[in-house]
Amino acid sequence: MLGGTLLFRTRFGRLALTGVALVTAATALTPPAAAHGPGRHPSGGGLSAVIRYTEHGIPHIVAKDYANLGFGTGWAQAADQVCVLADGFLTVRGERSRHFGPDAAPDGSLSSARTNLSSDLYFRGTRDSRTVEKLLATPAPAGTGREVKELMRGWAAGYNAWLKQNRITDPACRNADWVGPVTTLDVARRGFAVSVLGGQGRGIDGITAAQPPGTAPVTPPDADTTAKAARELFGAQSADMGSNAVAFSGKVTANGRGLLLGNPHYPWHGGRRFWQSQQTIPGELNVSGASLLGTPVVNIGFNDKVAWSHTVATGVTLNLHQLTLDPHDPTVYQVDGRRERMRERTVTVPVKDGAPLTRTQYWTRYGPVVTSLGASLPLPWSRSTAYALNDPNAGNLRASDTALAFGKARSTDDMLEGLRGTQGLPWVNTIAADSTGHSLFTQSQVLPRITDDLAQRCSTPLGRVTYPASGVAVLDGSRSDCGLGRDPDAVQPGVFGPSRMPVLKDAAYAENSNDSAWLSNADTPLTGYERVFGTVGTPRSLRTRGAIEDVAAMADRGRLTVGDLQRQQFANRVPAADLAVADTVRACKELSAGDLAEACGVLERWDGSMGTGSRGALLFDRFWRALTASVPAAQLWKVPFSATDPVATPHTLNTGSPAFAAALRAAVAELGAAGIALDAPLGDHQFVVRDGKRHPVHGGTEALGVWNKIEAVWDGAGGGYREVAHGSSHVQAVGWDGGRCPVARTVLTYSQSSNPASPHYRDQTALFSDGEWVTSRFCERDIMRSPELEVVRVRERR
Repeated sequence: MLGGTLLFRTRFGRLALTGVALVTAATALTPPAAAHGPGRHPSGGGLSAVIRYTEHGIPHIVAKDYANLGFGTGWAQAADQVCVLADGFLTVRGERSRHFGPDAAPDGSLSSARTNLSSDLYFRGTRDSRTVEKLLATPAPAGTGREVKELMRGWAAGYNAWLKQNRITDPACRNADWVGPVTTLDVARRGFAVSVLGGQGRGIDGITAAQPPGTAPVTPPDADTTAKAARELFGAQSADMGSNAVAFSGKVTANGRGLLLGNPHYPWHGGRRFWQSQQTIPGELNVSGASLLGTPVVNIGFNDKVAWSHTVATGVTLNLHQLTLDPHDPTVYQVDGRRERMRERTVTVPVKDGAPLTRTQYWTRYGPVVTSLGASLPLPWSRSTAYALNDPNAGNLRASDTALAFGKARSTDDMLEGLRGTQGLPWVNTIAADSTGHSLFTQSQVLPRITDDLAQRCSTPLGRVTYPASGVAVLDGSRSDCGLGRDPDAVQPGVFGPSRMPVLKDAAYAENSNDSAWLSNADTPLTGYERVFGTVGTPRSLRTRGAIEDVAAMADRGRLTVGDLQRQQFANRVPAADLAVADTVRACKELSAGDLAEACGVLERWDGSMGTGSRGALLFDRFWRALTASVPAAQLWKVPFSATDPVATPHTLNTGSPAFAAALRAAVAELGAAGIALDAPLGDHQFVVRDGKRHPVHGGTEALGVWNKIEAVWDGAGGGYREVAHGSSHVQAVGWDGGRCPVARTVLTYSQSSNPASPHYRDQTALFSDGEWVTSRFCERDIMRSPELEVVRVRERR
């Protein structure tokens, strides 16, 4: 036996309850005999896998084929995240109202639904219509491949086996009657929910609330107001998911090999957390990285030849069709002068302590009728007009196929080939590097096939405003010649094929921070793509501008190593300060008011970073939030944006605005009221508490432009920012040194487990707080040398 049993007992409960045995290292490295090729059903017996746990509870899962690998992955995810996973399965089954009541709010990880009832109506509707079953029955390449189906089958079996053989210790669902076994179909439904997050998932309230109008007149949507709301809704700054990533080619590295820094910004709580593992099928697959919970593959990660990360893309993953209704029946619409009746989808939802609730949804050839895309974007259904939502990702269950192709890739060219073959990424860009020195950026995502020509020919008056402003097309649904068509290299109709995707290969650096593909490399801008992919020649966010400044300077210095990536991640430079703090201090002194004298001095002495020990960071942060919330972006700067100098413009803060002095005084008063000194160290007031211990958190908000993005919840009365809502999550810095093992450093900011009883509830959070990293153990020799090695064989009991 290797190592002690404390970790084993803490993770799995008492030995008598687990049904698994510790095995020797030699046994662990010899998985069950691989008499059957990868992906085949095992002959006889149940599924099994070997899991080697190293520091921070990171599992290295070894199995003989895909079903058994899925089994080990499902088991290990359940051990760390059973309550979060179970909650998500309730969502995709449409059973939240039954257990928690219809009016409570879900955690928002799998849809935008504001209430359990709205969520259940949508997901029960997809369940009743057998949407996911039909997708699973679709042959590849349009449908899911056999290997991924085996992974999903095994994942469900592993999750169920863990439930059967262990006692839940997490207080979030201990003894809860809503935790139970799942099926392969449940795993696929969860994947479907993630795929449609940017489309139908964004419009769930509007889909489930859509009802035919009465006789009262309905005010049509105002085009300008709708365009503004759409621009804000689909903008990266308003999202709870974002990211930075940069790949450096061998032209600028110390050894001529590629480097990859991935910094995804995701929620710190709920069902969209990442979870770390290594997955190995000897001779077939060996990949390490992070998976979205409930996913049987590594979504972001690396192997011995390639490394990749994703950033949320600017491509708009839905479009609207404006329907012309029959004047006598608002549930009938016209196409080429012919009447088509909407399909009614009647859904019944069980409700806690009450009678079941039944509602009807209305579906068209284009998709569901929708009456809003969030509270700020109403799309009223009148006697003459309705709107249908088209989401091509409702026909896409291939994201895991793409991830698996990445895990097997041996080069960035292989990754492009995997993207061409699977076409499964719904709402992200891909940034990658490989061991031979190649770099890659591509916005290869599943988007509605809205060409600029189609938008010009077929946009309604509303669409002529919304499409240029936000990329949201509103097409004339009464004309069949306004259909989306099909690219010859696309695996499904109505989407762009791979040849239309923005791609940048082998640039010195390839970077994205949730702006469009245009400035992935400022020296080699990408153009020529359709508006639905994103904009060209428009202002970039401060985070993008700061990131380009940083990575371009790194590339210019050259001879880069993994250590340089680590320093970039936690530099916590504030681009807003570089642009504005000198002007702010100058104007502050000119105000010559006693109430601001101390603030002027604090800002003048501030080091311009969001490090935990930085004094003045909190004051500038609160001032900048107040200022940017009250002043339109176009009025914030004296020198406007120029497309010929997009990284350096706009600049020179407009301190003459009355809003400037008001924001500065408001920040001073706010901190004073909270009893916080103006020069208090940031970490004293931006922190999280885990197991009663306070952990300072470095990083800053989107508006400041900090690479290490942190969006925390302000509670002045409670001492400042007391919890992180979303931000830096699974961070990885990866390179190669010519040996067999990648050189990788990682940190999972919120740690591996949501269970307060787990030893891995806060251990990596403490590392993140201290600016420290985990040295990845990828090769067998490194795994077996772990001082905290714990080896278990997990089996299915029949």
